[in-house]
Amino acid sequence: MTAPSTAPAPSSRGGRWIEQWDPEDETFWNETGEKVAKRNLLFSVLSEHIGFSIWTMWSVLVLFMGPEYGLTPADKFLLTSMVTLVGAVVRVPYTFAIAIFGGRNWTIVSAALLLIPTVAAFTVMEPGTSFNTFLLVGLLAGIGGGNFASSMTNINAFFPLRKKGWALGLNAGGGNIGVPVIQLAALAIIGASGGPRVLLGIYIPFIVVAAVLAALFMDNIASVKNDTGAAKDAAKDAHTWIMSFLYIGTFGSFIGYSFAFGQVLTNQFGRTPLEAAYVTFIGPLLGSLIRPLGGWLADKHGGAKITLYNYVGMAVATGVLIAASMEKSLALFTVAFVVLFVLTGLGNGSTFKMIPGIFQAKALAKGLEGEEAAAYGRRLSGASMGLIGAVGALGGVGINLAFRQSFLSYGSGTGAFVTFLAFYGVCFVVTWAVYLRRPAGRVPATTASSEAKPQLSYAEV
Repeated sequence: MTAPSTAPAPSSRGGRWIEQWDPEDETFWNETGEKVAKRNLLFSVLSEHIGFSIWTMWSVLVLFMGPEYGLTPADKFLLTSMVTLVGAVVRVPYTFAIAIFGGRNWTIVSAALLLIPTVAAFTVMEPGTSFNTFLLVGLLAGIGGGNFASSMTNINAFFPLRKKGWALGLNAGGGNIGVPVIQLAALAIIGASGGPRVLLGIYIPFIVVAAVLAALFMDNIASVKNDTGAAKDAAKDAHTWIMSFLYIGTFGSFIGYSFAFGQVLTNQFGRTPLEAAYVTFIGPLLGSLIRPLGGWLADKHGGAKITLYNYVGMAVATGVLIAASMEKSLALFTVAFVVLFVLTGLGNGSTFKMIPGIFQAKALAKGLEGEEAAAYGRRLSGASMGLIGAVGALGGVGINLAFRQSFLSYGSGTGAFVTFLAFYGVCFVVTWAVYLRRPAGRVPATTASSEAKPQLSYAEV
């Protein structure tokens, strides 16, 4: 096939719009596409990274908030739960903003919006502020969670199917690493006897830099148009909701534990904020760094297989956490929690690799070939990612609420871990039954559709 263009051509709309984009064409990809895609990936990661930091800043701000702030452990878990909830909900509109405004344009806007929760938190962060005020300002921080959905949808359009596992894993991992980075920054500030306002003040100029760099170096893809039909089709497809459920187990666990780890250490094991800060960043850091490896392994061996084995590991690690909690072994608890974080990151990469593979398989089953099949897969996988990311992030809400109830009822997080263990068992069963039990099984029925159910192979999903 002849490359459709030797270089992306800007349109008359102004700005950095690419009119022709065909990453599945190897000639185009090798001569032009790869360089452009990697440039956009780099600055997408930067913006998403800061978005994650702002979203999860309350996981460390609550450690700063001692008795003088008048908040109970239940108040703090409720606060982080609500921040997580907003971050999950806004992922849906953020996904479709790419098609309305363009990837570059929305990255600029979404990065600049991070100034609102950061400046607001800087303003109210002092003893004497009411819990309701903290809750309202914390809700604003949730918009940082939306950056993930728009970034993943945007990058999904730039890369060919054979590179999506690696690219989406790197994009998400680079964003996820914003969690341990803000926790490390908090550790340095606590160690230097600084305060939460110092931490917040550091991030304000970084937000501005991310928005400016997006404006200078990113692109919009003109073919990614506002397509409400894609959203409806994705919402009707059973696989969107099955993958949402599985993503609750991986990313929901990652973000939920990121918010809760420090609070569990301080409330269950009596660690001081500084002692907790010394270890809370390790799990999110390793979980973020390994996410691209999860995508790469899924590219090589199949996302469903990696996801299945990963849930086995998560269940084992959770069982060790239960035992460590009952024995009150801080060392074993910490090691097991870090291992669980690593597995959540690995599973994040493998589950997101499955999404484009599933819709590509459906395209082939419909008899589509070449670019037509690739376009179909990109259309539905891009639309589904926002829904999957939103539902998956709700798992973080559930984890914090479960910890809140467990501490209220039992004075420890053991009850919550038993619930999580059971959930990972269900995720294992669903992964095996839908994607691995019969390599050439039928697709689950889609609602409101009369089309015949094609036979699909998920061997490479």
